[in-house]
Amino acid sequence: MENGKWLAELNEKNQLAYIQEANEYTAKFGLTLTQEQAELLLEKRRDVLRTEGRIEFGKGILSKLIYTFCDSDYVNADEWADLLGRLTEIFFLFKNEMNDEITDDELVTFMREQFDDVCNGDPDYLEGTCLNLFAQAIRAGYRGYTESGGSGEYEELDLMPRWSRGEYLAALNDLCQ
Repeated sequence: MENGKWLAELNEKNQLAYIQEANEYTAKFGLTLTQEQAELLLEKRRDVLRTEGRIEFGKGILSKLIYTFCDSDYVNADEWADLLGRLTEIFFLFKNEMNDEITDDELVTFMREQFDDVCNGDPDYLEGTCLNLFAQAIRAGYRGYTESGGSGEYEELDLMPRWSRGEYLAALNDLCQ
């Protein structure tokens, strides 16, 4: 066997086991991945790691994304596997964009919070707006996220005033009357 290939194969086997383990947890949210979906996600992960010039050991980010996003109101069973693939891409892109200044947990916390609160479940908005702004701030020296673990940071950086859900619903109600 080629040098190192056995290690990669063992890592893949372990990653598959982590996904199957996570399936037991996510089933209560109506989200499970088939064997085929899990294998496609691992292939996606391999491609992203190669594209972004990164390596992973241990459980890696995929299982962390699964556990973190499975209870979002914006996630559904039909799009679960595709969303996880997209979130994996976004995660590694921004680990590089942020020059590894942020921990995995801080980045995942920020991603989940914005996914639900600002992006309304849109991964493209998460990538193109929220994370882009956050990465710019981090590259410029912003470190406020270290105390919060990545939580509550977007409000500090957002240039656009936003309505709260209550304000939005009140305005919508006024328009409909």
